[in-house]
Amino acid sequence: MGQLTYFLGLQIQYKENGDLCVNQTKYAKELLINAGMEHCKPSPTPSKPHTQLLISEGTPLSDTTLYRSLVRALQYLTFTRPDIAHVVGVVCQFMHQPTDSHYYLVKRIMRCIQGTLQCGLTYKSTTNHTILAFSDSDWVTNINTRRSITRFVVYLGSNPVSWQSKKQPSVSRSSTKAEYKALAHCAADVWWIRSLLKDLNVFLPSPPILHCDNLSALALTSNPVYHSRIKHLDTDYYFVREKVQKGDLVVQYIRTKEQVADIFTKGLHIPSFVHHCYNLNLGSPGSD
Repeated sequence: MGQLTYFLGLQIQYKENGDLCVNQTKYAKELLINAGMEHCKPSPTPSKPHTQLLISEGTPLSDTTLYRSLVRALQYLTFTRPDIAHVVGVVCQFMHQPTDSHYYLVKRIMRCIQGTLQCGLTYKSTTNHTILAFSDSDWVTNINTRRSITRFVVYLGSNPVSWQSKKQPSVSRSSTKAEYKALAHCAADVWWIRSLLKDLNVFLPSPPILHCDNLSALALTSNPVYHSRIKHLDTDYYFVREKVQKGDLVVQYIRTKEQVADIFTKGLHIPSFVHHCYNLNLGSPGSD
């Protein structure tokens, strides 16, 4: 059948240097046509910096069919567009009763897609099998529920292979708890990837490294003196500490400016947004 070029809306292109480009250009074009926005003006980012929307903000839509259809389609587009993962997660929260303000944010995402139709993930050819992960959380940022957002991205070598931007299931009473929750979810994802690689007879040359920008959460992974401060945490989150103590995982501090996962939690200014897109290997098939 030859090389794979198209599968379930995913377009695959091969570069001479061995790199692999995956995008959903055809799918994105069809999505713009269905929304009646194929000639809309492009936007440089999918949302304004630090955008917050209330559930009751705006006038309820008389017909919610288009809104729900577009949001569901956008969810599939995040397979190759992690740059829109956060804002798509935001508009998903208003599916039951969307308003014109919520729909405006959907149209902002569509305008961003219009300007980046060729954009997709580039998987670079490499023999580097080390795992690096970046974990972060925004404490009580959701103005409707005051829940925090878990965000992380996992790299195999220099290629992002897993990412998440998701509202936490309960309210955290401290930023440390919110950060540790995110760290635990990231660690579980890393451990699953490690197990999968092992089944494929791919063995890691060194333990996976998790990067976190919260010193308190970092200390909880290894310092038993902090035990009394985390009794309110669920026992599931001791998973991280156990793996660190056994040497199966390494948790390291990283500065907030270098936190790649920042793009998964809020709207960013254009320079920061472009910088993080570059870190995620996002670009057009013809770019270097």
